[in-house]
Amino acid sequence: MGEFDLQPKFMIPERIQGVSYDIAGQIKMIWEVMKAPLIVPMLKLGVYICLAMSLMLFMERLYMGIVIILVKLFWKKPEQRYKYEPIQDDLELGSSNFPVVLIQIPMFNEKEVYKVSIGAACNLSWPADRLVIQVLDDSTDPAIKQMVEMECQRWGSKGINITYQIRENRTGYKAGALKEGLKRSYVKHCEYVAIFDADFRPEPDFLRRAIPFLVGNPDIALVQARWRFVNADECLLTRMQEMSLDYHFTVEQEVGSATHAFFGFNGTAGVWRIAAINEAGGWKDRTTVEDMDLAVRASLRGWKFLYLGDLQAKSELPSTLRAFRFQQHRWSCGPANLFRKMVMEIVRNKRVKFWKKVYVIYSFFFVRKIIAHMVTFFFYCVVLPLTILVPEVHVPIWGAVYIPSIITILNSVGTPRSIHLLFYWILFENVMSLHRTKATFIGLLEAGRANEWVVTEKLGDSVNNNKNKTAGDAAKKTNVKSPKRTRSKFVERLNTLELGFAAFLFICGCYDFVHGKNNYFIYLFLQTITFSIVGFGYVGTIV
Repeated sequence: MGEFDLQPKFMIPERIQGVSYDIAGQIKMIWEVMKAPLIVPMLKLGVYICLAMSLMLFMERLYMGIVIILVKLFWKKPEQRYKYEPIQDDLELGSSNFPVVLIQIPMFNEKEVYKVSIGAACNLSWPADRLVIQVLDDSTDPAIKQMVEMECQRWGSKGINITYQIRENRTGYKAGALKEGLKRSYVKHCEYVAIFDADFRPEPDFLRRAIPFLVGNPDIALVQARWRFVNADECLLTRMQEMSLDYHFTVEQEVGSATHAFFGFNGTAGVWRIAAINEAGGWKDRTTVEDMDLAVRASLRGWKFLYLGDLQAKSELPSTLRAFRFQQHRWSCGPANLFRKMVMEIVRNKRVKFWKKVYVIYSFFFVRKIIAHMVTFFFYCVVLPLTILVPEVHVPIWGAVYIPSIITILNSVGTPRSIHLLFYWILFENVMSLHRTKATFIGLLEAGRANEWVVTEKLGDSVNNNKNKTAGDAAKKTNVKSPKRTRSKFVERLNTLELGFAAFLFICGCYDFVHGKNNYFIYLFLQTITFSIVGFGYVGTIV
């Protein structure tokens, strides 16, 4: 027996044997040793998990697609499904047949949009003596606070019942401001509260169209309107957002309202029954989605919600990548964190039907708020590219192409005018799924940034009037304090995580171009370009 017979019987290629091992040779040796017993089984498991998640998302999208078709073709309109009688002006009764409505407008350093939202609220077609407007200003800039207060005083001098309200601190952020506003003594005379964020512009007839549903149906707690976007055509970034949000309103909200009378409150452009808010326990600041938190708690107490797709309020989309990423972190982390906190409460609840529990836990939370982000990122940005480097692992064509194509087509129904941007929207959503997945894990694990709240930057009409503002001017308008500029503007725009994935996908694409058989390199190179555009911070500048 020779001394070499005692060595482990690994199959080491001849060209990396010898006394001297170069780095590339060592890496390849480790790869060959680990691939069969470890990497291949793990990657196969990843493929199976991703395929299962894809099927779950596909069935959810297909279900909602079928339901929305049935709703549009056969469902009665809300005015026919519910008791609805417009509130008429009465010369004899005066305004006494109109309920008292509270308008809440939460603000935080809203220099560019405060006049728009206050003006829109003050111009609502509702008797002045039956309308109370609260401007809940949490601004930290004294100059902005003074401007907002003066605007309130200006409208007050015209006979509008408007109150400017501030707090000593920002405890609870938006939820804390709304909760504090409901504590005022004059609110006890109000039956309903309409909430509008600072960039929202309801039409004058907003209350006249929404309130009758609440008056005639005592089991309805919320009437939610649809958002429309004044700056959707500003740049490619806003067009991508419009496509995602239009599907949310056109399909998800409509289906939830028609089938289970439940959906997530969008936090603005909605009218609540104050009694329902109080019964549900009021506003809570335990997550960054206080609106969804309140909606779930109210639904568990038997309250119904109504979505009105033809009742719309204009608003503004984030037009900078930085603002959009902060917003998406909050919108992804918050629901996951709320799911962690409430899932057992939903399971134990005895006031709602079993199938509604299934809908809320599985469809509303698990598939839409968790699975949708994870499968998009892990499957199309990690697992699928890795299978190119490990040809022993095969992804079936139905999972790699057919199902994603059908899901994409179903997602496109919300914004037909942007159908030509559909392919780039897929690539952009794949990039953003990186941040959404990270935020989802932070929420599920309740990690450090779980309760991070950064107010979305709003630029108002100045965006359309002067698109050539310098980066320094835009920084002055942001709601988040900008750090001192110690580095070049180019370096500050860099997003290293996206650039790292761009490099990874480029390598996988090159390998597939040389050795692959499925022509995935076409997708991989296009996805590399999209990751690079976002990585260099230029997505918000493409018109």
